[in-house]
Amino acid sequence: MKRREFIRLVGGATVGWPLATRAQKAMPVIGSLYGTSAAEWAIPMAEFSTGLKEVGFVEGQNVTIEYRWADGRFDRMPAMAADLVARKVAVILVGGNLAGVRAALAATQTFPIVFTTAFNPVTGGLVTSLSHPGGNATGVTMIAVELGPKKVELLREVLPRATKVALLMNPTNSDMEVERENLQAAARHLGIELIVLRARTASEIEEAFAAGAQQQAAALYVGSDAFLVSQRDHIASLGLRHALPTIAPARIDVVAGELMSYGSSQADMYRQAGIYVGRILKGEKPADLPVLEPTKFELVINLKTAKALGIKFPQTLLTSADEVIE
Repeated sequence: MKRREFIRLVGGATVGWPLATRAQKAMPVIGSLYGTSAAEWAIPMAEFSTGLKEVGFVEGQNVTIEYRWADGRFDRMPAMAADLVARKVAVILVGGNLAGVRAALAATQTFPIVFTTAFNPVTGGLVTSLSHPGGNATGVTMIAVELGPKKVELLREVLPRATKVALLMNPTNSDMEVERENLQAAARHLGIELIVLRARTASEIEEAFAAGAQQQAAALYVGSDAFLVSQRDHIASLGLRHALPTIAPARIDVVAGELMSYGSSQADMYRQAGIYVGRILKGEKPADLPVLEPTKFELVINLKTAKALGIKFPQTLLTSADEVIE
């Protein structure tokens, strides 16, 4: 082989190899920080992936994801957030709780953050306003906490003679105090006594149900907390065992066997989060993306659970329900 041909051949290979390497290294990485378990994340992950795909990103093809799960231990989230920042991910997705978002914001004020939350992100200190977030974070809120009074009204409609309702809350989640205050005011207005039950473990949830039944609560309101939501199957089972009907944050809880839910679509929330992450990967800034609020709320009823508990829903509620599970 002539020297000139050899140089051209080697030179072409040398140029091609770094380009391939750079292309591989250029694949953006999403850091995913979730408050509960990997198994729990599988459900919203499907919707998140749908949203990502809508803007042109598919995991394993042109984007990768670094996963971190706190398994309900919110105190682990600051270290996990700091680790994702150290790995220089392109954007951080925080799912399910304010504690995780605050941990991510404490870890970085420059890396883009997209959050999903049941709480008001303005009063929670995450953004300056919904329309103009103003920093490195934006996302989607279900405003589930603000819907508490409506849920109490629904319980009264289903159980008109109820004089006591229990609230199940996670004491490690200080943000739930806002929800408790909202419910307290709503219950007082309807002449209902609110019994506050606290649980941070599965065994404490069992103790809370026993206490609620002993204090003759007519129903149990499941608070908007990532750990409690992850315990939906356990809560549904305990509700039947103690004959204590439950009103839950989302449709998926009712599918698991809880009595009813009222709120925005969790599936849509994570799809929208996927779209926002994709848009940021394409160059948009969180400060320019308004925090998205739900536009539709759904009432879901589990008629099988109602029959097991001896509860008869008013026909008006059954007619207005978005979904009745039989």
